[in-house]
Amino acid sequence: MRANEFEIQVPGSIANIGPGFDTLAVAVQLYLRLQVTVRDGANTLDFEFLNGKPDGENYIERAFRFLTRQRPESFPSLLVRVESEIPPKAGLGSSAAATVAGLRLYETIAEPLPGPGLLNAASALENHPDNVAASLLGGLAISCQLPDRSVFAVRLPWPESLSFIVLTPDHPLPTLESRKVLPRFVSREDAVFNLQRVALLLHAVHRGEFSLLREALRDRLHQPSRCKLVPGLSRALELEHPDLLGVCLSGAGPSIVALAQGNFSAVEELLEEAFRPAPCPYSLRRLRAHQDSNAALEPTVPVS
Repeated sequence: MRANEFEIQVPGSIANIGPGFDTLAVAVQLYLRLQVTVRDGANTLDFEFLNGKPDGENYIERAFRFLTRQRPESFPSLLVRVESEIPPKAGLGSSAAATVAGLRLYETIAEPLPGPGLLNAASALENHPDNVAASLLGGLAISCQLPDRSVFAVRLPWPESLSFIVLTPDHPLPTLESRKVLPRFVSREDAVFNLQRVALLLHAVHRGEFSLLREALRDRLHQPSRCKLVPGLSRALELEHPDLLGVCLSGAGPSIVALAQGNFSAVEELLEEAFRPAPCPYSLRRLRAHQDSNAALEPTVPVS
């Protein structure tokens, strides 16, 4: 690339991971890429979307201008070419990746921002921290929103041998619509059920005790309510097979995720069988975790 060009790459993510509602997310090797050209002049921001314009607001520009309003100095004019592997409204962190990319774009042409500042800005724009924390930190991100609405997040490595088989129905599901079906209150029994399984999930991932994952992925806070919106989810959650380690909804859906270490074709067939009665086309992906926080945070080619 020439000196006046640079690229920013941000990973998508799988959030909740069963019981970790608005708390856990894993960055995955599914990327949003910005190819940026610095032009003559100032304060002009133009976009070219290489695989289709966003259906709705441009979250990259929204995040970029969120920071420019707080720091009113001028910026060089930019042409931003956007290419995304992350399907929109699919529960794979497309809006979070776009938000993080917009913040990184501003940071690259203005000044470095502290990690907590990036995380808090991204969380404020997204209204929940899990996906943006994964896109910023890589690996398995654990996020906590503090009483003052600021966010603290930590990263744990996701086991390299543990892959994701993702079935995505061709039926976009906006997060706001998916949140509307959630109950306002939950019972103490259900709250304890999820707390136990979040603890079990973190132990299973940390110690590599993957036989625990099927139970650890169970949830009573969001998946039961969302079954009515996601065709095939209730059947997928009941699947059993020696090579299938567990199933969960990806984020707010409609993508459904199966965890496996091998024999991926058999796991894919199981997911397809569960989804087959639904009158809707779908796509299948095999994904691995995006582990490297530096790659998530650093532009691949800095401006000189």
